Amino acid sequence: MLNVVALNGRLVADPELKTTQTGLSVCSFRIAVDRSYSKGAEKQTDFIDIVTWRQQAEFVGKYFRKGQLIAVNGSIQTRTWQDKDGNKRYAVEVVADRVHFAERKQDGAGFPAMAPVPDERFSNEPAPAYQSGDTGDFVEVTGDDDLPF
Repeated sequence: MLNVVALNGRLVADPELKTTQTGLSVCSFRIAVDRSYSKGAEKQTDFIDIVTWRQQAEFVGKYFRKGQLIAVNGSIQTRTWQDKDGNKRYAVEVVADRVHFAERKQDGAGFPAMAPVPDERFSNEPAPAYQSGDTGDFVEVTGDDDLPF
């Protein structure tokens, strides 16, 4: 059987991080996911409940806020329970195995700014002109028979 979900959407509200009686971290949140639509059709959005556990829960609770774009990988889970009035209730949610940032962080949002890391391999010098170099070490391959792939 296959039960795999990949979603990309915006947080509807701040994630809710809790700890179970046994000490496990659990975080629940809802994301708004736009449906694909054709030109001229009205845009539709689905609101999907997500739950994640342990370190992923702590990660989401610490670094994500309402409105942020989030990428979620996981599986669909259904559950039933009886509410306080005795009515049978049913829920469908995604249990997230992996959660990722799906957009660049904004300055002042409580996160470290994502500045480019300097790399000494790159400079303002022009790229060397390889086409004018010595090609004596190269052999032209004329047929596909000698290719290893």
